[in-house]
Amino acid sequence: MKPTRPSTLATVAVVFALAAWLLLHLIYQRLPPLPWTGAPALLLAAALETWTGRDLRARITGRRGVNGTKPPDPLFVSRMVALAKASSLVAAAVGGLAAGVLLACAALYLEFCCRVPDPPGRDQDAETPPLR
Repeated sequence: MKPTRPSTLATVAVVFALAAWLLLHLIYQRLPPLPWTGAPALLLAAALETWTGRDLRARITGRRGVNGTKPPDPLFVSRMVALAKASSLVAAAVGGLAAGVLLACAALYLEFCCRVPDPPGRDQDAETPPLR
């Protein structure tokens, strides 16, 4: 699975914004007021994903002091990656709302935190030769 690109999120946001504008323009002569309850829900999701990402990153890198040094279960990490990818796409789709951008940032941060660091001593510029 590849990391989510910001250009993908921008494309989703533009497509959904245009589709919503066209649909609402065809159905309503005047736009109805938006409920205020959407923004706190997105802010809460962004805060939880940021907190989870910070904790998960500390556990993956093995830093002491945060939930001990026990590494996370690989299945849990893969679920967090799936949550991060889904959240970033949903946030891009509702990016026109007040907190959609914050959720997208938190989701990308969580996805970043799920990356496994390179082992020490590995040269990052050198590529491994192909197997024969």
